[in-house]
Amino acid sequence: MRWLKFKLSMLVLLCALPVYGVVSIGLHGGSGLPMAIYPLMSVITFALYGHDKRQARTQGQRTPEKLLHAAEILGGWPGALVAQQVFRHKTRKVSYQSVFWLIVLVHELFWIDRVLLGGNFLSRHFF
Repeated sequence: MRWLKFKLSMLVLLCALPVYGVVSIGLHGGSGLPMAIYPLMSVITFALYGHDKRQARTQGQRTPEKLLHAAEILGGWPGALVAQQVFRHKTRKVSYQSVFWLIVLVHELFWIDRVLLGGNFLSRHFF
């Protein structure tokens, strides 16, 4: 895999804020559910990518992109990012990558609001 150290560094940076946010929720008496959702959805999303790549190679029934994106939205984007590199899948399709990175951006903005702004910005301007 090319640029492995750089890619791992970027993964760690992208995951830092969500991990911090999830842990802080758990430490402050919040539900442990968010602590389970990101890893669980990442494993599921990784498996969906692997299955889709196998199906692409064998001309089988493909996993709909809407399902892959839904899994990413539900917290599986870290698993998707790893799967894209491991399976070399969905990395060149610009329309797919645009939606994927928009999903990552939404997650990052949510955690920036939650952790750094006390959850005040998004709730005041969008809800």
